[in-house]
Amino acid sequence: MTKIQSRMPYTQAVAIGRMIRVSPQKLNQVAALIRGKGLHEAFNILTFSEKRIAKEVYKVLRTAMHNADQNVGLDVDRLKVAEAYVGKNITMKRIKPRARGRANRIVKPFSQITIIVEEVED
Repeated sequence: MTKIQSRMPYTQAVAIGRMIRVSPQKLNQVAALIRGKGLHEAFNILTFSEKRIAKEVYKVLRTAMHNADQNVGLDVDRLKVAEAYVGKNITMKRIKPRARGRANRIVKPFSQITIIVEEVED
């Protein structure tokens, strides 16, 4: 049980995807698509999304579903995405040589996503 999971109610489960190679702004666009949706609807949205990073979010959501099933004992058919929020991670800095002896900085941001699923009563 993770540190975050130990502080959560027994109707919620969490999964965190770290070191995802995309900017937080782009990842937040995909996370906004699934916030508040049912689990099966969120899977359908991520499956047919044209965003490259949707595959990574799909994996994290699948992990949250399995955590809810195995660790907490929740019913998978009644799960919904309670929260999906994005945070910054490291930024790799690279240098690209330019004309006349100058250099430009290239930043390669990483981000992380936290998905919390909860069981809803019908």
